[in-house]
Amino acid sequence: MHITRLLLLGLLVYCTNAAAAPNIPIEDTVVKQRINEGISMDEAVESMKLRANLLNMKLVAELPLSKQIEAMGKKARRMEIFQFCDPLIAQRMVEANIHFAAYLPCRIALVEDDKSQGWLVMMNPDMMLTGATLTEQLKKQATQVRDNLYEIMKAGVNGEL
Repeated sequence: MHITRLLLLGLLVYCTNAAAAPNIPIEDTVVKQRINEGISMDEAVESMKLRANLLNMKLVAELPLSKQIEAMGKKARRMEIFQFCDPLIAQRMVEANIHFAAYLPCRIALVEDDKSQGWLVMMNPDMMLTGATLTEQLKKQATQVRDNLYEIMKAGVNGEL
């Protein structure tokens, strides 16, 4: 992705007037990876949880959205949200700028498409980091969280334990 596009995405995060926001396709605001052939969605989830634990990223919530939809009497493909967090870094981010609270905790969604293929999807963390004014130390910590999220996602798509 070109640096100009990343800068525009970063500006989108801080734009307070929705009418003035750049028209950016939603696909450009997320990271999406297909779960590899031979890896079940359950294996992907277990791999993400194990990798998060190894990286000291806390799984602070699981939202089984498709189960909720089914409980409401509707058919649904699998859709779950996993929320990971480094609570101490999250606290520092919000103390630096309260607006970061809107992005916490970090989410990775497991979504089954219409071909029964599993995908992992999350907000592109570089969008937030590009436009953020952070101390050098906090930027380093936020970058580590971003790298951890990529590693968690990679473990999921590859079924790595």
